[in-house]
Amino acid sequence: MEQTLRKMVSPASPVNTVLKVAENLQITFLAEPTVEEIGLNNGENPLSSILPVTGNEDLKQMLESNKDSAKLEAMKRIVAMISTGKNASELFPAVVKNVASKNLEIKKLVYVYLVRYAEEQQDLALLSIATFQRGLKDPNQLIRASALRVLSSIRVPIIVPIMMLAIKEASSDLSPYVRKTAAHAIQKLYSLDPDQKDMLIEVIEKLLKDKSTLVAGSVVMAFEEVCPDRIDLIHKNYRKLCNLLVDVEEWGQVVIIHMLTRYARTQFVSPWQEEGETEEMNANTFYESDEEKDANGNEKRPYIMDPDHRLLLRNTKPLLQSRNAAVVMAVAQLYWHLAPKSEISIVAKSLIRLLRSHREVQYIVIQNIATMSLQRKGLFEPYLKSFYVRSTDPTMIKTLKLEIMTNLANEANISTLLREFQTYVKSQDKHFAAATIQAIGRCATNISAVADTCLNGLVYLLSNRDEVVVAESVVVIKKLLQTQPSHHSDIIKHMAKLLDKITVPMARASILWLIGEYCERVPKIAPDVLRKTAKSFTNENDLVKLQILNLAAKLYLTNSKQTKLLTQYILNLGKYDQNYDIRDRTRFVKQLIVPNEKSGALSKYAKRIFLAQKPAPVLESPFKDRERFQLGTLSHTLNAKASGYLELSDWPENAPDPSVRNVELVEPVKVKAVTSGKANKETSADKFYSDSEEEENQSAGSSENDSESEESDDEKQSSSEDSDSGSSSESESEDESSLKKHKHNSDSENENKGHDPKSEKSNTSSSDDSSEYMSSSESGEESESEPVSSKPVINIKKNKARQTEVAPIKEISLLDLDDFNVVSTPAVFSNSSILSPSLLSDLQGLSLTSPSPVISVCTPSFVPSKTYELLHRMSGKGLAAQYHFPRQPCIFGAQMVSVQVTFNNTTDKRIEDIHIEEKKMSAGMKMHVFNPIDYLEPEGSITVSMGIDFCDSTQTASFQLCTKEYQFSVGIQPPPGELILPVSMSEADFKKEQAKLTGMNENTTTVVVNPENSTPQTVVQRFVAAANLGVVASGQNNIYRFAAKTVHSGSLMLVTVELKESSTAQLIINTEKTVIGSILLRELKPVLSQG
Repeated sequence: MEQTLRKMVSPASPVNTVLKVAENLQITFLAEPTVEEIGLNNGENPLSSILPVTGNEDLKQMLESNKDSAKLEAMKRIVAMISTGKNASELFPAVVKNVASKNLEIKKLVYVYLVRYAEEQQDLALLSIATFQRGLKDPNQLIRASALRVLSSIRVPIIVPIMMLAIKEASSDLSPYVRKTAAHAIQKLYSLDPDQKDMLIEVIEKLLKDKSTLVAGSVVMAFEEVCPDRIDLIHKNYRKLCNLLVDVEEWGQVVIIHMLTRYARTQFVSPWQEEGETEEMNANTFYESDEEKDANGNEKRPYIMDPDHRLLLRNTKPLLQSRNAAVVMAVAQLYWHLAPKSEISIVAKSLIRLLRSHREVQYIVIQNIATMSLQRKGLFEPYLKSFYVRSTDPTMIKTLKLEIMTNLANEANISTLLREFQTYVKSQDKHFAAATIQAIGRCATNISAVADTCLNGLVYLLSNRDEVVVAESVVVIKKLLQTQPSHHSDIIKHMAKLLDKITVPMARASILWLIGEYCERVPKIAPDVLRKTAKSFTNENDLVKLQILNLAAKLYLTNSKQTKLLTQYILNLGKYDQNYDIRDRTRFVKQLIVPNEKSGALSKYAKRIFLAQKPAPVLESPFKDRERFQLGTLSHTLNAKASGYLELSDWPENAPDPSVRNVELVEPVKVKAVTSGKANKETSADKFYSDSEEEENQSAGSSENDSESEESDDEKQSSSEDSDSGSSSESESEDESSLKKHKHNSDSENENKGHDPKSEKSNTSSSDDSSEYMSSSESGEESESEPVSSKPVINIKKNKARQTEVAPIKEISLLDLDDFNVVSTPAVFSNSSILSPSLLSDLQGLSLTSPSPVISVCTPSFVPSKTYELLHRMSGKGLAAQYHFPRQPCIFGAQMVSVQVTFNNTTDKRIEDIHIEEKKMSAGMKMHVFNPIDYLEPEGSITVSMGIDFCDSTQTASFQLCTKEYQFSVGIQPPPGELILPVSMSEADFKKEQAKLTGMNENTTTVVVNPENSTPQTVVQRFVAAANLGVVASGQNNIYRFAAKTVHSGSLMLVTVELKESSTAQLIINTEKTVIGSILLRELKPVLSQG
């Protein structure tokens, strides 16, 4: 049957497979029940549990095949599984073996898989770190980029230096696709280790100078994530980004536009200062003398827009026609926040066009239009019909359109809108109908000419059969009557008659409030209403009960003869109500309105308190308070400040110096004399110009191939040919590309007027990238702020020297990290500034591999949920703290143990400023504390992570846990089983290492085994639960082996359990750390004896 199922999922022809399966099913009969019968008896689908396993087994066999075609087919099927959401993590070991395949297509798919699962399978991915580093030198740009992407996806702090080296090198790569990937890796590295910020800013500064449109969006995104406050990095690149904006991909356009919006608000003065005097940049205003204007005494100069401000507005305007809704929305918010008010109107038509998109896009766009329509009604008045509600619109869109129509309402269009609203009130969508009634009320308050008409329409709705419509009408009428109560006593009487029919609590409460507030105008009806509500007091909603109490108090003060007994009856009912709010209100009202000996001075003013004139409510738009957020942001959508939101700064009063955006052009001859010297000046010049004409055709061909390889990444042959041609012509085209770069810079004065994207693709991308790559590998004396100066002076001799310097870097791999500080390439490390002295000291003891190449750290087999008390709630004045060990790699240091602390606030008050002070630890012990907690809400809980280096000892790490008011002395003591990391190794290697650790390095004891704990599964389960051990496969049934290494020193810890026949077992621990070995022995001794 198993063979039959395998044939069902084999990649053979479907027809042949079906025939073979049918034939085998006819001749295959088993005496025992089949898999299908077992599955049917258990109520399960047998194929669902069998097919995936069989399919994965077949994939593993195909991946281990010697044929590339089988491996390629397997990888295609695995990637297809991932794309459909299926879990393919169990294939990680089989896939990672093919990472070094020579077949480019297989390698690409392997990298795609590794990017997906490298973070989940970090330990296995670390084994292939050397292969990833070799991939960074691959001639194919896709392989280089994929290798960097996988490397940055392994989120282990121990490889941060390797990632930093890779990002630095990739930022100077010839391929813009690789440089784009380097920009993406910057954000991942920063989230993993924020301490690398300074070095990452250097890379960002370098990539910001890149003139490739493929890189621009990615590096700006990295800038926004790492250093959004470093506006000085944008000055020199501002005009270039404005000019490249049209050619950048859509995602990059959105990022750049939002960044430039923030930049412009800090560098330019407000264009809204003198709206009537805003002038265009014509010849007269441009050449007008400033001295003449200042000499006119008190006459104020009219506003003149900065040319760079105008450049931004002019270059973003064409993007309003983009097919991408996010780009259009980004440009619209830029114009809204930066453009003169007379120019904002151009965005209205583009936003209306987006209303034909999907409902999700409509929701975001209409939200922003609702905010804009509050301030600029005339902007969208010509498009009023576009906001009419359709029957197919969802409720959220209907409500927002209703909000916009209410904002746009004026005396000219109010009659049309009211006819629309009459139709909307009849909608089956009750929420929308209620919102329409609220909109009618807002129109009545905003436009006094139609107030009576709206009020009469709402009164007409009181006879509607729908309770929701009637209830909402009552609430809105109540608010409208507060503006003109003297003229509408008839409406109050009509609403009092409806009280028996209305059951919605909010509507009943509104009617009672109206009758009580204006009881003097309905003196006959009010007491009768009080009589009716007194009968149903106990069955009313709490909201209604409160209004009955208010009505009783007001009638007692104005008409005590008729209502005195009723009021006393209601007060007695409220005195014993189940709700304490009702009881408190009853006692308060009774003491205030019924004078007695205990009454205070307030009882004299009871009438003035209860019957004081209330201000009329203001019906405002719910979008009014969203103006404080930037349009198009998540914070604006949520109406709350989201994480990572960057507020727009106010316009500066005086414009900053515009010269900071000027790009200085340095003569190449002068720099050549300084860098090359007078002796080599003539020789290098002759060589430079003699080779340029001969190599022109070759370099042009190479750049064309490079550009083609960027556009056709998915084609198999083109990508390999392009990468080969790019690498073969690299040394030949360096001099010629430098000459082209010099010519390009000489024409950069016309940058604001536009440029030819075709010439930029062929010249800039090839010449600039190659020049930056060469200059980054040379001495650190060449300034990055003047890239033009260092490019024309590179000759063939320097190229050879560069190749000899770069060669040793290719040999560095993760396995060489132990000897990292003795690599014989001091010039390279000093130039790149990758390893600071403190980082070198941290790396001296760093080793990702055990002494044996076959020993490696593995994931824990079991993570305990046991917690230890750090601070009891009684001792902590209501603050309780527990800690536990998650058995995860510590992100704060390779020699630290990860500890998670959970704080609980058991009080009814906020606890503020929870932090750690006065660490009291033994020599050598270190602690990385958590960031201070600003506050912890009542009954709140929060979990934080910290790292402690216990130096392979069980000594307590003591410290002061502090809040704003108290200090508590606490300590964390680790169990010996949490001071080690699990290790995977073979049985032969285990015996080999055990033979080295005998004599004093061996601790042994005999324990009595509980019969329930003698099964293999129980033994393994109990030991990995008690200590963080890795299971070693054993060929003997009665012997169990476990391996680990200490976190601090990396010393091996070998545990052997041998079960005897007389219900006893021998427990052996071999390790160099005899102290912790003996402590662990005592910890593991009761594991098998306990029940």
